[in-house]
Amino acid sequence: MAEPTKEELMARIAELEKQQGTRRRGSLEFRVGEKGGVSVYGLGRFPVTLYYEQWIRLLDAAPGLREFLEENKSRLKMKDQK
Repeated sequence: MAEPTKEELMARIAELEKQQGTRRRGSLEFRVGEKGGVSVYGLGRFPVTLYYEQWIRLLDAAPGLREFLEENKSRLKMKDQK
């Protein structure tokens, strides 16, 4: 197989950059991992991975978590919203 030319490499880079740009900033992506956990991408630098039962417990606790966050909002560090 011949080595790609500079032009072919530049075209491939442009194509990959275009594909990456289609994903909205701040959007969340969900994936099932090899071990059966569900990972959420887009919250931070690393994905958050939990198993089914853990996600259900977290979702069931959502109202309490929201209340806790509001009660402690003044003590929490927030990222600048852009």
